[in-house]
Parts: sequence; structure tokens; C-alpha cells
Amino acid sequence: MKHINLGGLEVSRIGLGAMSMSAYYTGAGSDDAEAVRTIHRALDLGVTHIDTAEVYGPYTNEELVGRALKGRRDQVVLATKFGAISHTGRPGLDSTPANIRTAVDGSLRRLGTDHIDLYYQHRVDPDTPIEETVGALADLVAEGKVRHIGLSEAGPATIRRAHAVHPVAALQTEYSLWTRDPEAELLPLLRELGIGFVPYSPLGHGFLTGKIRSTDDFAQDDWRRTNPRFIGENFQRNLRIVDEVAAVAAEVGATTAQIALAWLLAQGEDIAPIPGTKRVTRVQENTAADSVELTREQIHRLDNMTPAVGQRHDEAGMAVIDAS
Repeated sequence: MKHINLGGLEVSRIGLGAMSMSAYYTGAGSDDAEAVRTIHRALDLGVTHIDTAEVYGPYTNEELVGRALKGRRDQVVLATKFGAISHTGRPGLDSTPANIRTAVDGSLRRLGTDHIDLYYQHRVDPDTPIEETVGALADLVAEGKVRHIGLSEAGPATIRRAHAVHPVAALQTEYSLWTRDPEAELLPLLRELGIGFVPYSPLGHGFLTGKIRSTDDFAQDDWRRTNPRFIGENFQRNLRIVDEVAAVAAEVGATTAQIALAWLLAQGEDIAPIPGTKRVTRVQENTAADSVELTREQIHRLDNMTPAVGQRHDEAGMAVIDAS
């Protein structure tokens, strides 16, 4: 597995997002033993970047990751997130210094570690100045509880303001063949400032695997049932994207998921996607994308694919994404 640099933090080029092991998707949390085996297999394959958050579960995902990493903590760049849960009694997002203090101690306990390698603000708190939040994170870095800080779904102005207080190692935002938004402003800014980029949902919430042809297979509580891109006519039109990726996959002799990941990797040496899965077979498929080589013509075809139809999150989800 090749490695890249995220703002001074060395990670495997492909990481592992642990969210689906405990929350939000069909079958989440149904087989912790398989999830632990998946994490172990990822480590065996050279994955060194594991991503979780206190809100996944909530809390149970961090506990699961902590159990899986027992005895292997030194092999991993461990990332988690705060701010989507308030421990101060304040409604909504909470990135106040008091909340961060409580959140980090809980995450350290659940993860079974004395430090977090990459600690993200999960979503920008509109009621707490980013300078105040980053100042509190800088204190945690000075104390050794946190090694590097990150932002998730932050806009350009917020990133600049945060980075002026303390170096931001990485930005985590959705980016894939069906979510190209970061290319306009975010990627150029991150490269200007030397901040790494961690795309979440690089397989379009499973859509780009080619395995989803109907939402009938989703559990009633699977959040994709409310995602605009999975609803009605939008879903049917977005299937064309999968078919276009599948055509390239047939040429290369790879899976559609591997082509989607290989395209992302071809976008730069500062991009480290974290495809999520809870199955050993999928983590083996995803990590193998590191060795898939696309021709210039194939990359061009993928660059000019049919755009996705529908917002990438529902109204509530889009409301907490910082556009400043």
C-alpha cells in the first residue's frame, strides 16, 4: 500500500471508514465480530488510517474500533470527530471549548488510547467562532491528547480562519465521481495551504459499487431512503453513472468500486479516501484499487461522466454543511 502525506501526517493512500459498522446503513451493528475481522484484515493489507466519530452509534463505533485495535494501536493513524453531540446541554452542534474537553476524554476512553492522531470538528458550529474552537484544539495538541487537527465539511473562509490559528492537517468532505463539488474551490485552497484531503463516501454511499439497483433492499431505518439521489426518478437516472463506470471497469478488468477509487487516487497525491465497509471481502476489494492504473483517456471519460441528479444530502443534512 502506498502512503501519502496529510499536512504532515503520513497515512496509507486508502483508509477505512468505520461508520457503517455501527450506524446509518442497512445491517449496521449486526455483526461486530465481522467488523473486527474487517479492521484486522485492513491492517494486514497495509491500511494505516482508521476513521470513526463519537456520534456513530452514538459511541458504540469508537468502542468497536478500540476493541479491534487493542494490541495494534501503534500500526494506525486513528481519526475521530467531535461536535455533533453536545455534552453541555446546548442544543444542536457544539464546538465550545467545554464540550471539546468532555468529548475528547470520552473518545480517548472508548478508543483505549492516550492520544488521537487526527481530531476533526465534525461540522462547523455556527454559534462558536472557529478561532475559539481551534484554540481549544491547539491546547489539546500541546497537552499531547491530540496530534493533529482536522475539519469536516468546512467552507473556504472557515478553513483559512482555522488554519491561521493552528495548522489544519486535513479536511474531510464528500468527494467522488458523483460528488465533484470540492474541485471548484476547496481543492485549490487546500493545496495552497498544504492541507491534506480525506474524501468520505468515495463510493457514493455504496451506489458506485454497482451492487445497488433498487432501494427495496434497504432497511426501513437506512438513511439512504431519505437521500435525494436515491429517491424515485433521481435514482433511476443516477444508475447511468454506475453503468458508465462499469464500462471502464470491464476494460480494465476491475470492479466498479475499484475504478471509482482509482479515479479519486488519480486526482492527486494529497488525497486519501476512506471507503467504509463492515465486510472483509469489501475491504479486500477496496484496498486492491491502490494497484489499479487508469489510462489518460479513461480518466478523461470518467471526468466527463453524467453528473448526479439530486442534492447529496437531504435538507437537514445540507443545512449543517458550512458554505462560508
